[in-house]
Parts: sequence; C-alpha cells; structure tokens
Amino acid sequence: MAFDGVTIACVVSELRQKLIGGRLYKIAQPEEDELLLTVRQNSEQYRLLLSANASLPLIYLTENNKPSPLTAPNFCMLLRKHLQNGRITAISQPGLERIVRIDVEHLDEMGDLRRKTLVAEIMGKHSNLIFCDENDVIIDSIKHVSAAVSSVREVLPGKPYFVAKTQEKLDALAADPSAVRQALMAKPQPVYKAVYGTFTGISPILAQELCHRARVDAELPTAALGEEDWTRLTDVFQDMADSIREERFTPTIAYTGSQPVEFAALPLTLYTGGADSCKTMDSMSALLEYYYAEKSALTRIRQKSADLRRIVQTALERNVKKYDLQLRQIQDTEKRETYRIYGELLNTYGYSAKPGAKFLEAVNYYSGETVKIPLDPTLTPTENAKKYFDKYGKLKRTYEALSTLTEEVKSEIDHLESVSASLDIALKEEDLAQIREELTESGYIRRKSGSKKQKITSRPFHYISSDGFHMYVGKNNYQNDWLTFQFASGGDWWFHAKHIPGSHVIVKMENAGELPDRTFEEAARLAAYYSRGRDQEKVEIDYVQKKHVKKPGGAKPGFVVYYTNFSMAIDSNIAGIRLLEDG
Repeated sequence: MAFDGVTIACVVSELRQKLIGGRLYKIAQPEEDELLLTVRQNSEQYRLLLSANASLPLIYLTENNKPSPLTAPNFCMLLRKHLQNGRITAISQPGLERIVRIDVEHLDEMGDLRRKTLVAEIMGKHSNLIFCDENDVIIDSIKHVSAAVSSVREVLPGKPYFVAKTQEKLDALAADPSAVRQALMAKPQPVYKAVYGTFTGISPILAQELCHRARVDAELPTAALGEEDWTRLTDVFQDMADSIREERFTPTIAYTGSQPVEFAALPLTLYTGGADSCKTMDSMSALLEYYYAEKSALTRIRQKSADLRRIVQTALERNVKKYDLQLRQIQDTEKRETYRIYGELLNTYGYSAKPGAKFLEAVNYYSGETVKIPLDPTLTPTENAKKYFDKYGKLKRTYEALSTLTEEVKSEIDHLESVSASLDIALKEEDLAQIREELTESGYIRRKSGSKKQKITSRPFHYISSDGFHMYVGKNNYQNDWLTFQFASGGDWWFHAKHIPGSHVIVKMENAGELPDRTFEEAARLAAYYSRGRDQEKVEIDYVQKKHVKKPGGAKPGFVVYYTNFSMAIDSNIAGIRLLEDG
C-alpha cells in the first residue's frame, strides 16, 4: 500500500503522455496542503491533483473537480502570478525518488520567456510542494521547513533546492546483476527487507513480489540463498528495472475478499489463490483515485473532526473516572444491611451483654445463623445499637444518592460513546456540523454569543436492498431520532447493534407485505457495519418493527427502549449493498 518510487515512475509516464505541451489553464488550492492544476492540451482538458498531506500524499490525474475557498491562499496566488497560462515543457523524476519535477515556461512582466519548476515531494510526513526558479532557488513552498524543524534541509524562500539524501540507497535502474547481488549480500536480513532497504523507490510489497517471482522465500536471510536463488532473483530484478526504463507498467490492485488491500505499478502475482485476487486498470491515476477515494475523504474528515474528537474523548475520560469512583463508593456501602441487623439484634439481645464486653454473640433471626457483633466497651448496648443504626442510615443515603448519580453518569458515557461512533462514520463537513450542534446543545461546546443555529444539510445514508427495499442509516443521534420517530412508520423494520453504539437502520415496508430474508440480512449488515462492532467477526443485531420502539421522556438523543425483539448474529460486509445517496 506504499506510494513508492515505481508508482511515481508510472504516474510520471502518464503525465508525460498527456500534459507535455499543455497550458496551465487554472490553478486552485482546495486544501491547505493540496493543489489542483487544470491543463489544456489541444482540445483536451486534464486535472492534476498534487497533495502534500502528511497522512496521505498523492499525485494523479482526476476527472473530479473540488470546491476552492473564496479567497485563494498566498501560495496559490503566487503560482497564478507566475504560471497561469504557462506551458508545461518537461515532467521528470530523479532516479526512483518519490519526487516529480514539472517544468513550466511562461512570459514574465517584461515579456521575456522564463522557466519555473514545481516540485512535488511525495514523502509521507515530509511531503511538500515547492516552487523554484530556473536556478533551483526556492521561491516559496506550500509548507515552510526551518532549521529548527529539520537539520538536513531548509525549505524556505531564497534557499537552494536540493534532494535531501537521508538514506544511502542505490539506484535500482543503474545497478547490474553483480552489483545487485553484492549489495544484497552485504545486508544480513530477510531477503525482502534487504531489497527495499538497499534500493531507492522499492516498497516492501514490491520487494515481496520480486521474491515471489524468483521463487525465493522472502523471509529467508540473504546468507541462506544458493547460487540458483541469486540467479533467479537478479534476473527478476533486472526484468523489473527494464520494465520501468521502458515504461511498461501494469497498474494492479490486489484484493482480499472484496476489500482492496495493496496496489503496485507492476503485476502482483503473490496475490493469487484463496480469497486473494488482482485486477489491472488502464492507468495508475484511475487506480489511485479509486483506491484512495474513501481513504482520502476519511483522512480529511478526521483532521477536520480532531477538535470534536478531543472534546468527546476528554469528556468521556472524565465521566469514566467519575463512574469508576462512584462504583467503588457503592461497594463501600454494601455493609449497610449488616449494620442494620447488628442494631436490631442489639436492641433484642443487648440485655445479655456483659458490661465492658467487646463483642456479643446472638442468633440472626433472619438467617438462623449465629453472628458475632463487635461492641464499643465504653458504650451501653443501646448506644452501640444507635451507633450501628447511624452507620446504616448514612450508608443508605449514600447508596441512594450514588445509585441516581451512577445512572446519570452511565447515561452520559453511553451518549458520548454514541457521539464518538458518529464521528467515526462522518464523511462530510455537513455531518460534523450536526454532531457539533449536538455537543453544543449537550453543553460540551459553548455557543458563541449572537451566533445562530446552523442550517443542517446532512442526510442519512440511503441504500437499496437486493430485493428493492429502501434502507436508511442514521449518521448521528439526531438522524437516528428523526429516522425512528418521524420518518419511519409503525410497520417498518428497525435494526440496531445489541449493546453497542451504532446507527439506527430503518427498512421501509411501503405496504409490501413480508420482508424477504435477504433484506433482513442486508439491513442487519448495515447495522453491524455502522456500529462500534464493525471489526468483529460477527455482531449481534436486534431488530423489531418500529412500533415497538419507544423513547423514554428526557432521554438523550438516539436513546430508545424496546422489550420485544428478534436477534441475529451477522458479519459487517456491505460490499454488495447499493448506496443510492449519502445526503
């Protein structure tokens, strides 16, 4: 799943074919660390996405546009000033580094032809988009890196641009078979680790693929390889290098079951057999957009929901600590009934206690057992009885107060966990807005003075079952309440994960008679998938007609009760269920 140098080489090959000679028609910066370049080439128009996101850096061609802020950021304005209507003259990759250089010719203020370079560094948390002049001096970058942040290289206006050599790796395209063997033999490691640790641009999955093609156990140490093993491995390595040099790529995505798990610019033969399979695609850009579409959206929304997650987590931790303390205090009141019985027995048998005695043995008339009652020898039996009754009264009041408090705190914990689950399935900023409103009304976020309640545009997920029934999934507690108590009719079916925070799922009957078993199962899978039990092998799902679901007075959003229901245990695989709309 690595965006390695070979993948970059494949992307660069596609960009050369489609963008060389094209003009930069539009330059946008939809995110603070992302550019979207629109290039016109003859009668065609292409969009190039360049992301320096630390969690998910990417570069690929896309057909999708993205909304931009009303006021363009400074870096975007700078690029527009220099590169708008410029012509792309070259697109290159130094070796197999995860770097793409885009050279652009443009006319300056005096009408002279100038060259500028936009460099995309796709390097995880070190990713950046850097704008340089013809002498490779940095004009600006989307992220500034000072000496205080990096001792290896400063990325600041006026500083020279160079590729930082933080690892001594070899160029896979420049090494002959003997050099490959010699370099790998010098590494006393498993073969695949030696491959990706020695050569630039090769990811662990591609290293394992090379071992698989060479029929070499990837986990064997390099010292354990025989002469034939080395011959096969170096031959496979050279075949890979030749494919890259000749730009013979086969963008491939690997699946385990229905889930995409890996991708590469070359065929992945190790994903064959059992639940594993592979699919080739026409272009690496299409593959990357498909593979990362959901992941990119989730990464972005997680960043934007960080403040809400922090608020929920802080409140949750505070309430859990409070709840644990209250439970311990309730345990301390468990002896209250013993003290009451001691007091009653002293009132009944106290006359038999000798003056100055430290205990009294008496028969407990509730159980028939003989008990030994501790006494304060300085007090009379009556005074000892009063002392035990006082202890009983105090512990009883404490227990009653704590019982109410623990119910309130447990309710608050359940509510916060449901909000946390809602944050996990949020896909858009509109979804976050509804969750933020819920936290505001619950008192966890202070509403700004004079601010009005935002108009909420987020809507529940809308699926259709294989049998044609419409199924709706709430994204948060407000939507759960709306679906169950306003949208659903009495005869509709209601689904929810048992004793786990999750979404309400409604299946609309529309006077359709009986609900098919397949639709029951698909609705249950939705309830399992949109719950905290998603990663479990099986999730127990309760389902019942909506008319049996009630909301207690004063209950938190999303909280319901039901007393008659059916249950089933099912997996959370929703791959075959069609999503019509997600609000």
